[in-house]
Amino acid sequence: MARTTKDRKRQSLKIRSGDQVRVIAGKDRGKQGRVLRVEPSKNRIYVEGLNMAKRHVRPRAASRNAPIPGTEGQLGGVIDIEGPIHISNVMLLDPKGQPTRVRIQRESGKRTRIAARSGAAIE
Repeated sequence: MARTTKDRKRQSLKIRSGDQVRVIAGKDRGKQGRVLRVEPSKNRIYVEGLNMAKRHVRPRAASRNAPIPGTEGQLGGVIDIEGPIHISNVMLLDPKGQPTRVRIQRESGKRTRIAARSGAAIE
């Protein structure tokens, strides 16, 4: 029996939305950007301006349940939208802008992300 996303245990990722990351593999290799959204169940992230795809959308009246986020009340046409990138293909940037691995340090029950390269705390 194949595993589904419901069978997998939810894990906490070391990359969060708002972080700066650099792509280390794929068509956007070497580019960097800000994380817009994280999907822990699929191990995927969405990075601003990277892995762009074109979507054809119909004209829509102002409604809350648009199929693509950000298309409410929009004219029809072709739009660019960010696609998902697997978390193994990106590296977090430390405060100095260098790609780094991340350590988790626990002090009095609080988790703090630490850059392995420089030892600086990542907010």
